[in-house]
Amino acid sequence: LPDQTGTIEEMFSGLATSAGSARFAARHAANSDARFYRPAQGLTLSSLGIGSYLGAMDDATDASYGAAVRRALDGGVNVIDTSLNYRHQRSERSIGQAIEAWIHGGSGARDEIVVCTKAGFLVPGAIPANAIRREDVAGGMHCLAPAFLADQIERSRQNLGLETIDVFYLHNPETQIGHVSEETFYGRIRAAFELLEHLVETGEIRFYGAATWDGFRKGDPAPPLSLARMEAIAREVAGDGHHFRFVQLPVNLAMTEALAKPLVEGRTVLETAADLGVTVVSSASILQARLSRDLPDEIAAAMPGLQTDAQRAIQFTRSTPGVTTALVGMSKVPHVEENLGVAAVPPLSPDEFV
Repeated sequence: LPDQTGTIEEMFSGLATSAGSARFAARHAANSDARFYRPAQGLTLSSLGIGSYLGAMDDATDASYGAAVRRALDGGVNVIDTSLNYRHQRSERSIGQAIEAWIHGGSGARDEIVVCTKAGFLVPGAIPANAIRREDVAGGMHCLAPAFLADQIERSRQNLGLETIDVFYLHNPETQIGHVSEETFYGRIRAAFELLEHLVETGEIRFYGAATWDGFRKGDPAPPLSLARMEAIAREVAGDGHHFRFVQLPVNLAMTEALAKPLVEGRTVLETAADLGVTVVSSASILQARLSRDLPDEIAAAMPGLQTDAQRAIQFTRSTPGVTTALVGMSKVPHVEENLGVAAVPPLSPDEFV
């Protein structure tokens, strides 16, 4: 593969399992509140996940991400989120090397951790020569063509050193809206889902979903994505046992649309996801550090037991009814250690959250 900057010596077989993820949670039970872990799709997920979006494309940042991922795993976080286009594949590779070191060091096993990645954007150094047609590219930057996605998933598997990706997301599919008709867009979603169900059967991925920024949150100027329609397409493709089971979108103190703004069919995306049995993972839980400082005093008063504004912002998101895991980009060990402070503190109850 082009631009390979790190070598994964071994492709780890297997995937996250019910027994493995429960084993991971049990191993960290002494250092966490019981509600730090949540059930989702037959797995046990930490309510704090580590993201890998930002950072320079250099060796120092690679090493820093690797150390942060290992510290997060050692601290009880078993949800890792990345994307092929994050730092032009370097985030995936840093994570792959960290997982390899963590497993070979005897700290844990492949079946304990949930590794998620994404594709859809054209990434320098990762554009296949023969798997993409000009007419399949929206806005000169985004593609959902099955041949393209299959190529991208194979690159991610190699970068991560994993035979099976636990959750694969279509990355910001709303990027296509405005460039193609609604009929064409959902036709592309159907073709993508047909491929992804096939890749579940062949073991390249376990679940799939959509990771969006605006798609399930806004609806202006472009129409919002319909989660119900996407789930219905998955059901038409693969029946009740379909694997479209995850969505990711921003939920934080500054972006509350997912719980407050009905978009499609008069329901919020969190309500719709709950109705459909789709797991919601939040991105931007501290809004790229903008919510890690200067929060109002009343927020601190409402969240006893937490020491920093970053922890309070995470607490809000992971306490949001319907959110399973709050992702936070963490490229440095001290950030991981600070954010792990939420593990021992119970999430807000529904009454406290309101």
